[in-house]
Amino acid sequence: MGIFKVGDKVEVLDEAISGTVQKVDGDKVTLITDEGFPMQYPAKDLVKAGREISISNFEVAQVKKEKEQPKRRKVTGTKPKERLAPKMEVDLHIHHLVESTRGLSNFDMLNIQLERAKGQLEFAMQKRIQKVVFIHGVGEGILKEELHYLFRKYENVKYYDADYQKYGLGATEVYIFQNP
Repeated sequence: MGIFKVGDKVEVLDEAISGTVQKVDGDKVTLITDEGFPMQYPAKDLVKAGREISISNFEVAQVKKEKEQPKRRKVTGTKPKERLAPKMEVDLHIHHLVESTRGLSNFDMLNIQLERAKGQLEFAMQKRIQKVVFIHGVGEGILKEELHYLFRKYENVKYYDADYQKYGLGATEVYIFQNP
């Protein structure tokens, strides 16, 4: 801020507007913009154009020191979504289970996938993992049906479609009731 007189070149703070002072009325300054439009601003919103600003090394050091204050440590808590998230995912896509499907019939591949699902489900029960997502893909739905048949054999298991946003239609989530 400063005292302005008619004819001073000024710039508006926080805006890309500059011009020449046409009139000063107390705290109000009227200027003609470089594009030729008259505009009125409070004097505190204007600075004289072309002024050199001098800053000492000490002031620069103070600003740097202020900026380099240690950041507040982020508190890492578990979010509700993370608490509800499954503890274990089992991908049953056949290419994750065998090196090559060459020479395997559809029946063989299905049995490999089901054996893996059964083994992982029993592992989760043994380790007391409550939620497991079995990723089976969409396909023709045969693997999904076979998995549901497998899950129905267990009394302490409830199953349902997994989170659609995360897995789409190709996954089933299993909840394992823990014995007290």
